[in-house]
Amino acid sequence: MRKEIIIAGFGGQGVMSIGKNIAEAGVEEGLEMTWVPSYGPEMRGGTSNCSVILSDSRIGTPLIENPTDIIVMNRPSLAKFEPDVISGGGVFVNSSVVADKVTRDDVKAYYIPCDDIARELGNPKVGNMVMLGAYIGASKFLKVETVEAMIKVLFAGKKADLIPLNIDALHRGIDCVK
Repeated sequence: MRKEIIIAGFGGQGVMSIGKNIAEAGVEEGLEMTWVPSYGPEMRGGTSNCSVILSDSRIGTPLIENPTDIIVMNRPSLAKFEPDVISGGGVFVNSSVVADKVTRDDVKAYYIPCDDIARELGNPKVGNMVMLGAYIGASKFLKVETVEAMIKVLFAGKKADLIPLNIDALHRGIDCVK
């Protein structure tokens, strides 16, 4: 089994965090992994994307030409990466920011109101965790328990009070794709 995922959006939307969480969860579950970040000219507000490959066999190259899935947090990313998704792949769209619909009928489209849910939860910074939950819930490639455990490690110590919020955001994303 192999997943090739591109995660893209504006800097500050947590794009790299989504990719890193997927990659680290894959390693925790015994998969081979590559994670390649790419930043635009500015960090916050500029474009950013990363690619993640997870596989149960050796990965020859970290380059992705035709992803199995894309996660897009803004409109330019949808326009740029939608044409490359394999037939039967998944397109995950932050519908709070992207009003456009997926134009292809040979892929599965998921519309997740990440920013709206994050605001409902009281912290606009957890929109990326909502999207991560949606991806984990729809793809069923990784275990929710693995991601929850990673959140607990990531936010240990001084940030421990953020653990319940992030786990709640993760589950709200999962609920969006049930």
